[in-house]
Amino acid sequence: MPDSTSRIISSLFAERRVYSVTELTLRIREMLEGEFFDIEVKGEISNFKRHTSGHWYFTLKDSEAQLRAVFFRQWNRLLRFAPEQGLEVRVRGRLSVYAVRGEYELIVEMMEPVGIGTLQLAFEQQQRRLAAEGLFDQERKRPLPLLPRGIGIVTAPTGAVIRDMLQILARRNRSIPILVAPVRVQGRGAAREIAEAIELLNREARNRSSSRPIDVIVLARGGGSIEDLWAFNEEIVARAIVASQIPVVSAVGHETDFTIADFVADLRAPTPSAAAEMIAPSADDLRARVEELNLGLARVMNFLLLQRRSRLREIASSPGFLRAAERIRALAGRWRELEARAGRALEIRVNAAQRRLHSIEQRLSAHDFRGSVKLAAAQTGGLEARLVQAINRRIERNRGVLEVRAGQLDMLSPLAVLGRGYLLARNRNGRLVARAAALQSGDEVRLRFADGEAQCRIEGDPTIYAEDQES
Repeated sequence: MPDSTSRIISSLFAERRVYSVTELTLRIREMLEGEFFDIEVKGEISNFKRHTSGHWYFTLKDSEAQLRAVFFRQWNRLLRFAPEQGLEVRVRGRLSVYAVRGEYELIVEMMEPVGIGTLQLAFEQQQRRLAAEGLFDQERKRPLPLLPRGIGIVTAPTGAVIRDMLQILARRNRSIPILVAPVRVQGRGAAREIAEAIELLNREARNRSSSRPIDVIVLARGGGSIEDLWAFNEEIVARAIVASQIPVVSAVGHETDFTIADFVADLRAPTPSAAAEMIAPSADDLRARVEELNLGLARVMNFLLLQRRSRLREIASSPGFLRAAERIRALAGRWRELEARAGRALEIRVNAAQRRLHSIEQRLSAHDFRGSVKLAAAQTGGLEARLVQAINRRIERNRGVLEVRAGQLDMLSPLAVLGRGYLLARNRNGRLVARAAALQSGDEVRLRFADGEAQCRIEGDPTIYAEDQES
């Protein structure tokens, strides 16, 4: 009996398959992916992490369990809102197994918040982030010009919006030029077109050679759902409005619709038609206002003139003014007296000067200068002749002295001695050699003759010849 039992147990183990860890993990993944290939799961996000590769890793949990999840980049880049810690979401995807760790996980392909729309959540997140940067602050917003020189409108080129705005602007003030930048106001790429149109209008305004100045820009679009208005919630449009050098008016949707552009713009208009009414003052209203101001100015000027006239009368009748007037009259009389005295004194001086000038003219006319000039000329001619003779005698005398000195120099010149057969010897340093003892055998000397020089070398002992001479 025991032997038969052992055989049965052995046969059972022999028939079972033994899996490796990898084989078993792959088998489980096949079963999970085959069974749960398209499921939806609801839970709260925790441990959310953004990897440098662009993938998102997080955990979905409820009150009793948790599930690891991964949202790969090719799917999460389509998401319009940003997942946050503690946000309850509903995801769609498939279950799989991460073989390296032996853990099952949910591969997410779609995500949306629970209890609030995806676009609404994205709108609220965008609003909080841009508000934290100060883009909605009232301090950075600028007032609109009272009478714009030109208006730029960023909107769709066709439709009721642009027609209504142009009709209202023409009715209120035809003198204001209008430049329309046509764009798409919804759909993919619409936000970029709107931002580029704002930049284009700014460049046109900065162009000094342009004849179309623009003082205000209007972003206009009719009403619609949050999806239809989403282009005006994009960050690229908000940044373009902030960077604009021209004040921007947001006129998007109906009065109950709000977009990010409304919060960033310098002014929000409830509708595009209301924006046209706000930015273009009525020509009739302006004329009435100018007339009213003219009348007011005239009344103020008349009142001020009456006030000043009354004050002038008071001053003129005051004792101080009367004394001042008397003082002025006294000073005026004194001034006239001094003026008369000065005139008489000046006339006396002029008459005296004229008499003196007449006396000098008479004395000059009585004296003949021509004889004096001739006598002085004759004396000058005689002095000149005597001076020339004295200079010539001095030159002749100095020439004789010079000839004597030159003859003496010739007699003393060494060159004259050399002409009689003598010579000068100089060593290699250019110094004169006066004694034979100053030379040695092999020294080089330069001999100077009357007609030239020669280079020589001493052979033998020069002092022997010198001693023979001395003996």
